[in-house]
Amino acid sequence: MDGSALALFWVQYGDFIKLAVLFLAIIVFLKFKIPLSGAIGIGAVLTVLLYRIHLLDALMITGKSMISESTIMVILNCYLITFLQRMMELRGHLDLAQRSLSRLFNSRRVNASIAPVFIGLLPSPGAIFIAGSMVDAACEDYISKEDKTFVASYFRHIPESFLPTYSSIILACQLTGVQMGAFVLGMVPMVACLMLLGYLFYLRKVPKDTGEKPSSDKLADLQSLTRSLWTIAVIIFLIIVFNVPVYAATIGVIIIYFFTSRFTWKEIKPFFLSALEARIVINTFVVMIFKDLLTHTNVITNLPTLFESLPIPSFLVFGLIFFVGSIVAGSTAIITLCLPMAFAAIPGAGMPLMVFLMSCTYTAMQISPTHLCLTLACEHFKTDFGALVKRTLPVIGIFYVILTGYYLLLQMFF
Repeated sequence: MDGSALALFWVQYGDFIKLAVLFLAIIVFLKFKIPLSGAIGIGAVLTVLLYRIHLLDALMITGKSMISESTIMVILNCYLITFLQRMMELRGHLDLAQRSLSRLFNSRRVNASIAPVFIGLLPSPGAIFIAGSMVDAACEDYISKEDKTFVASYFRHIPESFLPTYSSIILACQLTGVQMGAFVLGMVPMVACLMLLGYLFYLRKVPKDTGEKPSSDKLADLQSLTRSLWTIAVIIFLIIVFNVPVYAATIGVIIIYFFTSRFTWKEIKPFFLSALEARIVINTFVVMIFKDLLTHTNVITNLPTLFESLPIPSFLVFGLIFFVGSIVAGSTAIITLCLPMAFAAIPGAGMPLMVFLMSCTYTAMQISPTHLCLTLACEHFKTDFGALVKRTLPVIGIFYVILTGYYLLLQMFF
């Protein structure tokens, strides 16, 4: 390759080579046991250097990211959910929920999957703490803490793939005109597929039997489960039905919970400080700064240039764009920038294309270092982010093969 050809190649693909180097560097740092916040922080510095972001611009982006509404809301929601978790633990309601599920289904596998899925209805990163506690109790020492990290994160996030309580789903429907009901219905087989894959890869390693006697009074156990998790159910109800912000719904429920469960000021006073965990705040700042710096490079808007020449169908090209773009900048950015483009390029694609692309985005987020929930899950179980990605990749790889076949099948009928 002569000099001019090399220069042309670099102009076309230089940004993506830098991107590959950037993520490879983060993986290497994690491999050397550098904390995730440190590895992502170094990644942010490398982003500034590799993409030659002016120092003043980098500082301005960092400052704006730290005080942005989205960053503050994430920290506030995590704080409030952690506060509520502390209260539930003090009254034994998380343990009661675990025992009630065990008596109802007599299955550790159900406890470790259905409970996180239910908790995942709550659109807040802090929900992973409650899901993690329930998975920990259900799985005990039957699987490694790395496997438990995967189980908690994976099943907790399944509702994000299709439920309209999440902003990415609402935004996608608004941009494409696809009816929410049609999208949710179209996603049902893929949700079932996600559940099945999670079970086959990891949950089946956990013994089914809980060691407890089968329930003789299912109604009483159901009432116990309701009594133990009503706080989460009410928050979800307020968000879905009345569109109440997460923080407002959580504060309201905490106040009601305080009186109905007869807490004293002395009991909850320590939670005001303990619920604000420094590592969570630091991780939130670092991940948000890294994401905003990457967005500033405009590498996302150039993704179509990278993939458009590939000898594959258009829907797969956009699938790659959504997958890579979601890993780099998150689901909201790629949906906003590229979803209208995809629907314009493939006229009449409708619900099948939205199911395909949103599934690509969802699964990509399960291995993205910009996905704060994954960071929090690793912090909860004290595990390595690389170990989580290693366990997730085979699952989403098989899921993509099934998803492609499902898209082609949908096209035949829609």
